[in-house]
Amino acid sequence: MTRIISALADIAPQYDALFVDLWGCVHDGVKAMPAAVKALQAYRAQGGKVVLVTNSPKPREGVATQLAAFGVPTDAYDEIASSGDSARSAMFRGMVGEKVYFMGEWERDAGFFEPLEIIEAPVNIQRVPLAEAEGIVCCGPFDPMADPSINRADFLYAKTKGLKLLCANPDLVVDRGHVREWCAGALAKLYTEMGGESLYFGKPHPPIYDLARRRLASIGGTADPSRILAIGDGIHTDIQGAQGEDIDSLFITGGLAASETKTTEHPDAAALEAYIAQEMVTPIFSIGQLR
Repeated sequence: MTRIISALADIAPQYDALFVDLWGCVHDGVKAMPAAVKALQAYRAQGGKVVLVTNSPKPREGVATQLAAFGVPTDAYDEIASSGDSARSAMFRGMVGEKVYFMGEWERDAGFFEPLEIIEAPVNIQRVPLAEAEGIVCCGPFDPMADPSINRADFLYAKTKGLKLLCANPDLVVDRGHVREWCAGALAKLYTEMGGESLYFGKPHPPIYDLARRRLASIGGTADPSRILAIGDGIHTDIQGAQGEDIDSLFITGGLAASETKTTEHPDAAALEAYIAQEMVTPIFSIGQLR
C-alpha cells in the first residue's frame, strides 16, 4: 500500500538527494508549476541535492534552456540527467551504425546530433533516407498528434532490413498543457511489437540512472540508494524505474494518471489503490502535485 502525503517536506528529512522527473511534475510543457519549484528550492535550502532526471531527448544544455523558458529557476535544481544525453552517447559509439534515419522534429531535436566530446573517436553520424540507413534514431514522431500506426509501412521495411531503433525518449505520451501528445516511446513500442529491435536509454531503463548517479556524484551527492528519492508521474517510467534501482519513489498522481486516480488536490485513496493494483507497480509515497 502506498502512503499519501500532503507535501514533500513530510518526508524530505529521510533523503539526501532527489531524482526528479520534469514533465508533469515541475512543468506542464508550457510553464513551471510554482508549488513544485518552491518545494525543490526549500529542499535545496536544507542541504538536499536535486538531479532532474528526464526522458527528454534534448542534451542537458537544451533541457536547461527549455526550463528557463518555462520559468523554472536555476536554484530549484543542481544537475540534469537526460535520456537524450544517454542515448547520444550510444549513438556516437555506433550502436545503430553510421548512417541513420532520423525521426522527430528537426528544429527541436537538432541538438541531439551535436558532437559529444566525452566520446573518444566518435562515429561519424550521417542522416540519410530510410532506404540507405543502417539504423533508426527516434527522438519522437514527425507529428505528435498522429497515431503511431501511421509508421507501420516504414517500420515493416526497417524490420526486414534488421535495423535497430534507438529510442531517445521512452515516454509513450506527455500532456502539453491540456493536450496529450505521442512520444518516441510509443513508436519504439510499436516497432518492438512488429518484431523490430528497440534500444532504450531513459526511464525505466538502467542507463539513465547510471548517468544520474554520475551527475549526483559530481556535485558531492550520496551513493547510498536508500537516501535517494525518485519523483515522477509515470507509473511505468519513473516509479517502475525507481523500483528497479532499489530507490524509494514518490508518485505524482495529478499528472498522467490524474483521471484514473481521481486526483483533485489529493488522489482518491480507493481509486489510487485500484490503479496501482491494475498497473502492478506500487510507489512508496503518493501526492497529488509536487509541493
